[in-house]
Amino acid sequence: MTKKFVLAALSLTAVAAPASAQRLPAAVVAVVDLQRITAECTACKSALTALQAQETSFQNRQQALATPLQTEEQAIQAAIAALPAAQRANPPAALKTRVEKYQQSRAQAAQELQQLQGRLQSTEANVNLQIANKLDTIYPGVMSARGATVLVDKRTTLASSGAIDVTNDVLAQLNSQLPAVSVTPLPQQQQPTQARPQGR
Repeated sequence: MTKKFVLAALSLTAVAAPASAQRLPAAVVAVVDLQRITAECTACKSALTALQAQETSFQNRQQALATPLQTEEQAIQAAIAALPAAQRANPPAALKTRVEKYQQSRAQAAQELQQLQGRLQSTEANVNLQIANKLDTIYPGVMSARGATVLVDKRTTLASSGAIDVTNDVLAQLNSQLPAVSVTPLPQQQQPTQARPQGR
């Protein structure tokens, strides 16, 4: 008898529990086109122009370093090929010195390019971080103003109505609050951590 009563009580509790749980409010979803924002925002466009200029400068430096190295490499190969076969395995001291100098120059060029590329990547990450951080502060205000409880990137949806698109609102706020960004490398203490992309 007691056993049946306990089982019945547990059964009633299991049924009644959901009724006592707090129901979540209906979600009000808004979408934002982050791809459009990063293409059209004032700070984004000016930063992109600056980054492209830095990329062009990097490519020019890369070519300036590569051209004399390629010329020297071809000259060394020709000098070795001109040696008698017996001397190629052990070329004259002057040629050895020339090879060593070439190898040092190549290593120095590679190191310089690595540093320049790292600086460029850090600068791009810093630009993305500044924009992403500002967007994070803009989203709550736009959601509150439009009565949204959920905000998603438009690219993650299969389809959406224009009535729930808040891209113009976010873009206007971003242009107002962040008209420009610093196109410089990340602060030293942030270098090891990769900045997260704008489209989260």
